[in-house]
Amino acid sequence: MTGPVRDPGLQPERTRLAWRRTTLSCTVAAVLAGKQALQGGPSPLGLLAVAASLLVWLAFVALAHRRIRALSVARPRVMSVRAAWSAAGCVLALTAFSVAIVR
Repeated sequence: MTGPVRDPGLQPERTRLAWRRTTLSCTVAAVLAGKQALQGGPSPLGLLAVAASLLVWLAFVALAHRRIRALSVARPRVMSVRAAWSAAGCVLALTAFSVAIVR
């Protein structure tokens, strides 16, 4: 016996678009933070900030891309708690880097 057929509607598409928007906004924040950190010439602290921002951004993009691909099936798996905390941590870290560098 099979259960009712699931009609996901546009929810998976909206979720994929939300992940893409978040990735784009994190990219813009990372680029602007890097530009601000290197303004006036590269300094050791500025280069460290850019490197840390780049590493966190790469981690977030990898997580987001994995989730976007997971949402392409008819019945996507639930995101793991570890992945959700990792994504939230990356977004918060990028926000903190951007605020710290702009100040």
